[in-house]
Amino acid sequence: MIKEEAENRIRVLVLKLNQYNFEYYNLLNPTISDFEFDQLLKELETLEKEFPEFIRDDSPTLRVGGEPTKDFASVIHRYPMLSLSNTYSESEIREFDARVRKAVGETVEYVCELKFDGLSIGLTYENGVLKQAVTRGDGVQGDDVTNNVRTIKTIPLRLQKEAPDIFEIRGEIIMTISGFRTLNADREEVGDAPFANPRNAAAGSIKMQDPIQVAQRPLDCFLYYLPGSLPEITSHYQGLQYAKTLGLKISDDTTICNSLTEIFDFINKWDTARELLDYETDGIVIKVNSLAQQKQLGFTAKNPRWAIAYKFKTKRVETILLSIDYQVGRTGAITPVANLRPIQLGGTIVKRASLHNADIIKNLDVRLGDFVYVEKGGEIIPKIIGVNLEKRTPTATSVQFISHCPECGSLLIKNEGEAAHFCPNEDHCPPQIKGKLEHFISRKAMNIDSLGEGKIELLWESGLVKNPADLYELTYDQLFGLTKVIPAEGVKSEKKASFREKTAENIVHGVAQSKVIPFQKVLFALGIRFVGETVAKKLANHFQNIDNLQNALFDDLVAIEDIGERIADSVLTWFSRPEHIELIERLRKHGLQFESMNRLDVISDKLAGKTFVVSGVFNHFSREEIKQLIEKHGGKNLGSISSQTNYLIAGEKMGPAKKAKAEKLGIPIITEDQFEEMISSN
Repeated sequence: MIKEEAENRIRVLVLKLNQYNFEYYNLLNPTISDFEFDQLLKELETLEKEFPEFIRDDSPTLRVGGEPTKDFASVIHRYPMLSLSNTYSESEIREFDARVRKAVGETVEYVCELKFDGLSIGLTYENGVLKQAVTRGDGVQGDDVTNNVRTIKTIPLRLQKEAPDIFEIRGEIIMTISGFRTLNADREEVGDAPFANPRNAAAGSIKMQDPIQVAQRPLDCFLYYLPGSLPEITSHYQGLQYAKTLGLKISDDTTICNSLTEIFDFINKWDTARELLDYETDGIVIKVNSLAQQKQLGFTAKNPRWAIAYKFKTKRVETILLSIDYQVGRTGAITPVANLRPIQLGGTIVKRASLHNADIIKNLDVRLGDFVYVEKGGEIIPKIIGVNLEKRTPTATSVQFISHCPECGSLLIKNEGEAAHFCPNEDHCPPQIKGKLEHFISRKAMNIDSLGEGKIELLWESGLVKNPADLYELTYDQLFGLTKVIPAEGVKSEKKASFREKTAENIVHGVAQSKVIPFQKVLFALGIRFVGETVAKKLANHFQNIDNLQNALFDDLVAIEDIGERIADSVLTWFSRPEHIELIERLRKHGLQFESMNRLDVISDKLAGKTFVVSGVFNHFSREEIKQLIEKHGGKNLGSISSQTNYLIAGEKMGPAKKAKAEKLGIPIITEDQFEEMISSN
């Protein structure tokens, strides 16, 4: 393909894919299949590798994340990014309305909006393309987090229609409650401290150094304010509707109110209805609608005089802590769960609340029999946030965190720097085994859909499946007619047939189909602690097969980008156990994929023992192609420069920090041509 054809095809693909993204994520109305979208995206990625000079700022390939950011540049806001004054009472809203009417006259129209609980962000588009995303910071200047914000799929990289040359809009980056629950569950399983709430999780995600990791977080964004003036836009509400036509995500739950009665009706409605949302809102924002009246009212040093935020009171109840249960997760992490005297909170009856780990229990100084405060806000289950010490009785019993696993009796361990206690008996502790089996068949791992809906529990109880290899030895005759005894209230028990003819056939078929799942997913499915989807992919791509990984040394593992000491230790420990080697051999005999399909053929050992860091844009190869050539000739790639680096291969637009560090450490900096000479010389 000649350059002119490539440039035009890239332009067409970018426009099409951005439109499909908008239809899928913003309109919730996909117009092509996921397969068709993926094929177009792969074509674009291939063209961008071959013709990097034509990569566009609005390319959807940027959604998956770019180069890691070491330091976020500070940016002065074009318009100050002020905060809102808060109130918790209707009387203060009445006072606000009186001040506004006194200043601008009797006729005032307000816009009421949900107050999103997240991270404030300012987006700037130049000629319709997203150029910069900046956090609030101190209101005068914030951090440039553009690379991370580009990964949020509801934020368009290019506006849907023509806009002013410079267009700025502000809003809130949030994390969905459902996504937050999954994220926290994953963190607790591997012993990481859970995030306190979706707002903290969103803020922490946006300030992560690696955009690839940010892309995996369930982030969203609502936009709600245009700080500049636009032709023919005379009201705040009109500006929001205009922004919506540009493809920007504006909340539909925004309304115009012409009286205090209408404002209070809106507040009362959402004080209850917010429980149904998949994101957190902590109040209502009330804004004067007329831009002329806003200008007349002006600003204080910190807040606009034309807006106020009404904060909902946190839903908190008080009840008695009766006892504590200890649950064992898939990775052996022990989670304490409080049993409470039942009480109503947020429209539901609460009987249990999370206590997360021993440190939380100690910090709260919570005791059995205490009157405790419980809140519900985005957690998987409600959480205890404090103790009413005034009601503490002499009989309140101190909580002694358990020392042995409640399921198998093994002595618990707690590693330095980790929040959770663990049961180390991962191959013989029942809930860990069942958890690993459920993880193995999950959609992101082996994707055996036919084994969902509690069937693993039945297979375990029947003694048919004790580890993943047993799944591949199941027969139709074993499964057909398999029943489960289910206790029923009022009777001793009742039998319920679970596996009928079609169910048994589907399971056998689904297990057989999973044998084609690629190596990286099989590696993820094994459930090695700290080896998530991304780490499994990196390990599979680097070592290419299970034998190379099994024989890897500590230094081999930590030399891989983003593989730290904790992951390396976990991988080495897992492969040191005979049970795991036996499991791999059984799975291998059943035909599972333990070798990457894209295995690199070794060309030579010219770079054996040499380590490289690749940075910048190159003329003849993409960065990924250079990395592949390094490995084909026996060398190793590193993610960052250290004293272990032998060469820095520098292209155009290379990060200055890498160059400076290489010079400081005396590491040779070579060009693309010099690298080609290294691999082509005799």
